[in-house]
Amino acid sequence: MPLHPQAEAFLNQMAALGNPPMWTLTPEQARASFLALRALAGPPEPVARIEERRIPGSQAEIPVRLYAPPSDQPLPITLYFHGGGFVIGNLDSHDNVCRILANRTPTLVVSVDYRLAPEHPFPAAPIDAYDALQWTAAHAAELGGDPARIAVAGDSAGGNLATVAALMARNRKGKLPVFQLLVYPVTDVTHSQPSYEAYGTGYLLTKETMQWFLRHYVPADQDRRHPYLSPLFEKDLSGLPPAHIIVAEYDPLRDEGTAYARRLEAAGVTTSVSCYAGMLHGFFALTGLFDDASRALDESAAALRRAFGTLS
Repeated sequence: MPLHPQAEAFLNQMAALGNPPMWTLTPEQARASFLALRALAGPPEPVARIEERRIPGSQAEIPVRLYAPPSDQPLPITLYFHGGGFVIGNLDSHDNVCRILANRTPTLVVSVDYRLAPEHPFPAAPIDAYDALQWTAAHAAELGGDPARIAVAGDSAGGNLATVAALMARNRKGKLPVFQLLVYPVTDVTHSQPSYEAYGTGYLLTKETMQWFLRHYVPADQDRRHPYLSPLFEKDLSGLPPAHIIVAEYDPLRDEGTAYARRLEAAGVTTSVSCYAGMLHGFFALTGLFDDASRALDESAAALRRAFGTLS
C-alpha cells in the first residue's frame, strides 16, 4: 500500500528539521540524536515496580532494568534487547516499549544494556546477550519470575541479539527461551536482500546508515556471514524456540526478516510473521506518533501470552 499518512507526515517533519544524516555523525552525536527522537514516544506508562541492577557477565558487568506489573505469583519473563544498530540506544531509548509489554502481557521485563560499538565491537554484544539470558534463567525466582517461562525479544539490532542469544544457548546447551519476539530484526549484515535497494533511501533508516552502523560494529576482517552476525546464514536453525516476527513494509530490513521466518519454518520452528503495511523502520517504539505502534505492541503482548500459556 502507499506510505501510511502518519509515516509520511513524520518524514516531512524530520525533513523540515534539517538535521544531518546519522551516518555523518560521531557515535556520541548519533546517540544523543536517537534519544531525542525517542522522546516522541509519548509519556511513560506507569509500572508497578522498576528496578536497576548490574549483573555479572563473562566479560563485563551488564546493566539491566526490571519492569514488573502487579502480581502475587511468579511472572513469566521477557528479556528485551533494544535496537540502535549495535552503536546507539540504551535502557532509556526503549523504556516505553518495556513498560507497555510489562503491563499488557503481563510479564516481568528485563531490559538489557549490552555493550555498544565502536567501543566494544562484535562479538561483545552477543556475548552480553547470551550471558544475560543465562543469568536471568538462573536467578528468575529471586526476580519474581518463572524460570520455565522466559522469552527473548528485541527490535532491529535487538532482534538480532534476541535470536542470536537463543542460537548460542542451543549451541552451548544453555537455558533456551520458550519464545522469540523479533521486531524488524537484523538477520543479514551482507545487505543482500532486495528491500535494501527498494527502501534504502528516503524512509528514515537508510542503507548508508546501516553501513555506518556496521563499520563500527563489525571488525574489518570478520566474515559477515557468521551466524552470530547474520543468523540467516546459520546452516541449521532447528531446535530454536517458536518465533513471532514483525516487519514494516517500507523498511530496508523487511526482506531479511521475512527470509529468516521462512528459514525458521523450513527448520521446523513454529513461526508467524506480521507485516505492517505503509510503516517505516522504527515505528514500533514511537507510540506517540503511530497508531500502528500500539497495535503492534498489543499483537506482541498477545503473542507472548500465547507462548507463556496465559492468553485469556
